[in-house]
Parts: sequence; structure tokens; C-alpha cells
Amino acid sequence: MNGPANDAMSANAITAGAGFAQFFGRPAEAAWHAPGRVNVIGEHTDYNDGFVLPAAIPFGVTASVARRSDQLLRIASAQLGGEPAVVPLDVLVPGAVHGGAAYAAGVVWEMRRRGLAVGGLDIHVDGTVPQGAGLSSSAALECAVAAAVDDLLGLGLDRLTLVDVARAAENDFVGMPCGVMDQSAALLSRARHALFLDTRTMATRHVPFDVGSFGLELVVIDTRAPHRLVDGEYALRRRSCAQACAALGVPALRDLTEDDLPRAFATLDPVTARRVRHVVTENARVLDVMALLERGEDPRGIGLYLTRSHCSLRDDYEVSAPELDVAAEAALAAGAHGARMIGGGFGGSVIALVDVGQRALVARAVTSAAERHRLAEPAVFTVTPTEGAHRVPLGKRTTGPATEAPGTSGPAVSA
Repeated sequence: MNGPANDAMSANAITAGAGFAQFFGRPAEAAWHAPGRVNVIGEHTDYNDGFVLPAAIPFGVTASVARRSDQLLRIASAQLGGEPAVVPLDVLVPGAVHGGAAYAAGVVWEMRRRGLAVGGLDIHVDGTVPQGAGLSSSAALECAVAAAVDDLLGLGLDRLTLVDVARAAENDFVGMPCGVMDQSAALLSRARHALFLDTRTMATRHVPFDVGSFGLELVVIDTRAPHRLVDGEYALRRRSCAQACAALGVPALRDLTEDDLPRAFATLDPVTARRVRHVVTENARVLDVMALLERGEDPRGIGLYLTRSHCSLRDDYEVSAPELDVAAEAALAAGAHGARMIGGGFGGSVIALVDVGQRALVARAVTSAAERHRLAEPAVFTVTPTEGAHRVPLGKRTTGPATEAPGTSGPAVSA
């Protein structure tokens, strides 16, 4: 089991530009760091024009970049080692780059698709976001690369444009039909706050979320169940939502309220109606949680909303997994005020809101439950909301939480 995220942070220290020089034999010209995220509440609502409430975390990805005099794109990763992925810009199209390198290549492709003057580049990425944990390693990679390239070339893109570039890279180049939440959290977040985002208007509000001042910890339970979404299940949920909108005559599920649910169940097949119910009730939970936090109330009050969100994701949206259910139930039984799966589902992590000093008790309970169910031993650690993407001076060390299995975190890049 892991200790708190702030313990032994130097174990995952990244010196901006150092890996770049080792791979490419010359110094980097710019480096940016972008964080991963936890989603406090609002799951599978972002691609339905709904509401989300993520927070950036101390895990992240640092991208170091430099210009080339030719038209080659070279991408390397500290986590994978080996030779960089290399592709000429004139053949940079979806499908030309595979693995983690596709997320970085997709950013360059999208910038060029928008007519921006982006030529040959060397890109090196180094990260501490555990892959497959539902903490958004891909968005952290995309946003770090997008911000670094924008800075290096003086493109002058604002943060919302960078969000859109990173999202388009994942949607159109990688082929993962994600919403805009993860990229927004990586680029727009503020320390000690959650980020309220209306995904239809892109309006944002920074909502106070300093749980430590109330004697609480936000704990992440990485179940070690691989978090894989490009296998079609995520896309299937999106199609189901689109079909429901067509049948109900609304632009997006965000336009429905709980008063509309009887009509949804009368019009749609039972499975699709349950999908609708999750999105509608989840949007309501986001607004309720935001209101509670903005009033300055004890955050323990959001625990019930977290647990209800998990039940809805498990029963109505059907994106949970045995590992996630076992972890959430064990955390609640051990005294957590609320617990729920985060991310797209089918693996990944659970968050739990616990009293300070109770993390070890919750960790033991979760680990014991996993052992009884013959599941992988989870990693348990505390996170605190941190700032969004920022420039890192070359040679400066950036840190992230130590992980239980060094070498398994961060974005793996391959050709």
C-alpha cells in the first residue's frame, strides 16, 4: 500500500529537459507540466453537454520540446526507453503513430490541421500518472505537449483553445471519443479548488475544495484493474445517449430533468432509459455538490452524493467492475463518508472521502477485501487539488507522488 501522495515525492522527481537531452543529445528549448485529475463528481456527463467537477492532482506529465530544421516529428518517453517514434510530418495522419506516442503526435497533427505553423519537433515526455488508473494520463500528456509547443513556437493559443486542441487530438487522431473534462482539468484547474465546468458553454468556476482544512483527506484507491476504453464500451455508451436524444427530441441529455424520466422510461427500451437516468441524476448531483461547497459547508456532506453516483454508475450506466465495487464497499464499511468509481469505468480507481488519520484503516480494509475476492492488491494514496498546466524552467525538478510499483507509471510511448 502507498503512503500519502506528499510522502517521498522525490522518488518521482522529474528534471525538466534532462531526459530530453539524454534521448536527443541536445538541450530542450521549453518544458511544460500538466497534471492528471480526479473527478469529484460528474461522470459520463461531459459528452452529454452536462456538468462536471474535477480537480487536478499532483501526478502529472512533463513535456520537453525543441525545434528541428527538417520536417520530422520524433517522440520519446522516459517510461518506455528505447528508440523514439519517428514520423515525417507529410505522412502524419490518424493511424500513422501507435501507442502512447499517438497522443503527442495527435496534438501536432491537430495544430497543423488548424493551419498553425508547426514544423519538425523533438518531444520528450516523462510522467508520474499511473496508466490505466482512470486519472487521465492521456489528457495530461496531450495538454503538456500542447502547451509546450504553443510556448516554444509562440502560437499565442489561449487555454480554452489548447483544451480543444488536446481533445481533438484524442477524439480524431487517437480515436477515443472522450469529452472535454480531462483536458479542461489539466489546463484550467487551481490549487485547493475543484473546477466546475459547464461542458455546453465551457463556462467555469473554481469551487473551494480544501478538504484538509475540515480534517478530511481525499483518498484514491487504484484497483490495478486496467482502465481500457478504446475497446468500444465507451463509444457504445455515447451512441446510446445520442439515440436517446433523437428519440426524446432534445439536443442533449443535459436538457432533461428528473421530471422527464417517466417519459424516458415510457419511450425508450429499459437499458437506454437507465443510461438516461444516470446522466440526468448525475448532473443534478454535480449542482448539489457545487452548491454545498460554495456555501462553505462541511465537505463530509458530499459523501452521500459520491456514493449515490457510484451506485448509479454501477446499476444504471453499467460501467463499474468487481474491483471498483469491492473497493468502494470496503471503504464505506471502514468509515469513509462517501466513495465512488472515477473515470470512464471498466477498471481504474475509486475515490473516498475519509477523516484525517483514517486512510491507513481504509487502506487495510480495501486491501483485505481485494485479497478475499482474489483481486490485485490496490494502491492507496491521498491527493490534494493542485494547479493546472504551467511552464517548468529547464533544469527544475517537478515532483509527483511516489508509486508502489516504480516504472509502471506515466505515459508509455511507443512507435
